[in-house]
Amino acid sequence: MIIEPVAKNSRYNLCTMKKTTQLLVMALVLLAQTVSAQAPAPPRIEPPERHEFVIHDFKTESGVTLPQAHIVYGTYGHLNAAGDNAILLPSHYMANQRGYEWIIGPDRALDPTKYFLVATELFGNGRSSSPSNTPEPFHGPRFPVMTIRDNVEAVHRLLIEELKITHLRAVIGFSMGAQQAFQWAVSYPTFMDRVVATSGTAKTYPHGVVRLEGQIAAITTDAAFMNGDYTTPPTKGLEAFGMVWAGWLFSQEWWRKELWRASAPAGTTFEQEMNGLAKRFNADANDYILQARTWEKHNVGTTPGFDGDVEKALHSIKVPLLYMPSETDLYFPIGDARYEAAFIPKVTLMPIPSLWGHTAGAASNPADLKFLNDNIGKFINTPMEK
Repeated sequence: MIIEPVAKNSRYNLCTMKKTTQLLVMALVLLAQTVSAQAPAPPRIEPPERHEFVIHDFKTESGVTLPQAHIVYGTYGHLNAAGDNAILLPSHYMANQRGYEWIIGPDRALDPTKYFLVATELFGNGRSSSPSNTPEPFHGPRFPVMTIRDNVEAVHRLLIEELKITHLRAVIGFSMGAQQAFQWAVSYPTFMDRVVATSGTAKTYPHGVVRLEGQIAAITTDAAFMNGDYTTPPTKGLEAFGMVWAGWLFSQEWWRKELWRASAPAGTTFEQEMNGLAKRFNADANDYILQARTWEKHNVGTTPGFDGDVEKALHSIKVPLLYMPSETDLYFPIGDARYEAAFIPKVTLMPIPSLWGHTAGAASNPADLKFLNDNIGKFINTPMEK
């Protein structure tokens, strides 16, 4: 667009130029918003191969023994002849094995033609052993509380016994997957070459427990919940749960700047966006609660040998660890990450510069996608120090 020069002493031309400039600025802003909202097309990759590993008489940290513990997992690519290209991707809250496809593909950090990717599903997600799919006497609210360490121990057996993997190139985890990544680094400090943790900490601190208890209370106060033995889903409780969740998921500035419009259909109102978020939860209520309890109990300091001391446990980590908190995460505040990073010997603390709150750690927008893929790819491909 060409803007004509303003004639001297021409009030009309001055006003015209101001209006033209305003229109130009508005057009550029709209263009920038359109470009930023358009994430690169996801790379074409084959769906993961679904597998299931069963452990008989699995003793949990709570002391309860499950007659059968089922772990659902998916694999991308193939294990090479040397057996040194395996990367573990442990799932986050209520996610399945496809939760890391933002980082998988020929043009992403994890190329399945190069790596053998193992994506495991947490106990309680409705596919691995969960309150909703386990028979009595452990059905529903009687299913034992599982810990992050329970999940790590089960997956360790899966890798060793079923896949014959004795060493990993890396463990990469987001959110509750990051919690598992930290636990791997403490429980099995030489089992992997590197660890990446995005939007997650090595311990759930009291403020996180308060948040999770608020979400659990939203479900359990629904009269239909019936102490977990419901005959129909507690839909009102699940909607309340969703509203609490939505209030913590993104940053305050994300809401103020209405960044939700980047992916919402044209004409969507704030009320529609808010209510849509609140109604996203339709899985089994006991499964939601079980994984929230798993989240609450996470603390690498309670690993045997560390006497509850999270600092001592973090100091024991031997491998390079890329720690990527979101600068605006309300679930796992960046202050907690900075505190923990001070005790990890080979840490690279690299905050994600994002307004997208907790979701930044799973590439919820194009800028975060590029930041994560570029830096994780560089980190896992850096030659190991001898």
